Amino acid sequence: MTEVVKSGENLFLALGFSPYEAEILQFRADLMARLRLWINEQQLTQTEAAELLGVSQARVSDLVRGHWKKFSIDMLLTLAGKAGIKFKITLDQAA
Repeated sequence: MTEVVKSGENLFLALGFSPYEAEILQFRADLMARLRLWINEQQLTQTEAAELLGVSQARVSDLVRGHWKKFSIDMLLTLAGKAGIKFKITLDQAA
């Protein structure tokens, strides 16, 4: 049976990940999507993006293809910073 996930919902929860794992995976996916959007908005080739980000073209290819297991959150935050993407991390304590 196919399950449809509504926009704004965490896909990883629907896939059966625990709530904390789903939050981490969603955060990583959001960072990757924002970096891909930056590459597209700037109309960069993978080689140009790699040069600006200080990584290899192969790393940019992994990013564009969504190979999320190859990127730590730390690396994605570093790349976002190099791309000039501003971000804030908000911590919320569970009740």
